[in-house]
Amino acid sequence: MKSSFELSDRERTLISGSEEETRKIAGDLAKKLESGDVITLRGDLGSGKTHFVKGIAETFGIDPDTVQSPTFTIIHEYRSGDALPVFHFDCYRLKHPEELLDIGIEHYLDEPGICCIEWPELAEPYLPDTVIAVQMEHQKDGKRKILIKKT
Repeated sequence: MKSSFELSDRERTLISGSEEETRKIAGDLAKKLESGDVITLRGDLGSGKTHFVKGIAETFGIDPDTVQSPTFTIIHEYRSGDALPVFHFDCYRLKHPEELLDIGIEHYLDEPGICCIEWPELAEPYLPDTVIAVQMEHQKDGKRKILIKKT
């Protein structure tokens, strides 16, 4: 399976047949990330967004088993030694963009690290002009289509 993604590519569509493949695709992307990069993750419930974040976190030395959806806590911070931290947001339960200010989204966006934001629609007013947008879709054959686009 060819899964590498060059950030110089404007857009790439990949197919994942398993959680492990989704993590590998994310890990290949993570190898190209730099401090301050923001990844937005869109897709239906169960489409693999959190598994994608697990693949990113693993690349930065974080045990993927510790990565869980922050649906109820809104944000999880993952750190491992001197590697860049991964800040994992889940905006699913938020009602207003201002709630993100209450949890300090601006601080996280300014701090050295990688921000991964699930359900990013409410966060858009605070995001940088350039993000890496990931759209995940269930396919009829049980696989996932992953569209990665640099905006």
